[in-house]
Amino acid sequence: MIEQKKNTVSVIIPTFNRAWTLKRAIDSALDQDYPYREIIVVDDGSTDSTGELLAGYGDKIRVLVQENKGVSAARNLGIQESQGNFIALLDSDDAWEKNKLSCQVAFFQSNPGAMICQTEEIWIRKGKRVNPKKKHKKPSGMIFEPSLNLCLVSPSAVMMRKQLFEQKGMFNKAFPVCEDYDLWLRISHDTPVYLIDTPLTVKTGGHGDQLSAAHSQDKYRIQSILNLIESNVLSSDQEQAALKVFKEKCRIFANGCIKRGRENEGAHYLKLAGGKGAA
Repeated sequence: MIEQKKNTVSVIIPTFNRAWTLKRAIDSALDQDYPYREIIVVDDGSTDSTGELLAGYGDKIRVLVQENKGVSAARNLGIQESQGNFIALLDSDDAWEKNKLSCQVAFFQSNPGAMICQTEEIWIRKGKRVNPKKKHKKPSGMIFEPSLNLCLVSPSAVMMRKQLFEQKGMFNKAFPVCEDYDLWLRISHDTPVYLIDTPLTVKTGGHGDQLSAAHSQDKYRIQSILNLIESNVLSSDQEQAALKVFKEKCRIFANGCIKRGRENEGAHYLKLAGGKGAA
């Protein structure tokens, strides 16, 4: 019992109107060969058949229901209500290979100082397997600077010690997208993010209800970098790297605003970047 409590993994699955794919995610969590786990599904105010689907699992899973508040609030609720010492996130449109949790727990047992690790992924786009581009290659260890340009950590691939949230804070509920990018930067500036170089996470994309398709991601990445710079936790080299990416993203986003007729918004971001005009 002591060993079970010490090594219990809390699986957090947030979902909103994803009954069409949620079963696959839950089943992949239930099918894990790792015995010490709890599965928490947070229904973020779904209006489809999600409730009936979840009821069919009985006591195999824990279900938390809240009004629609977004993925960050849903994940945060699941984490706050979890009982395990490890947290594994799983998006409702993704899935795991059978030994995903056992491999990550074994990694933590072999590396007691590690706080967070992720696995490699299999990418599925519109029903077909695709190869990630070179820029998406996951580094391992101190990944802060390469993570500034784009998100190199996938929520569904991650496992972390629960205490890391106590140290770094939770997901930012003000971010409709890039909430994961924001958290990974807050973690990775002083904490290694390790990679298990085995594809144990099946990441699915290309469907129309993905949040990233409905929002400008750079707007929130800019805010995330600004928040981090203003927090005064970065080293001098990290701050210079962050400022460089911040200014570049501000200019790109500003020019996009101007091209779409949002001149005032564009001028605001050019001012943030220290620019004098659109490129």
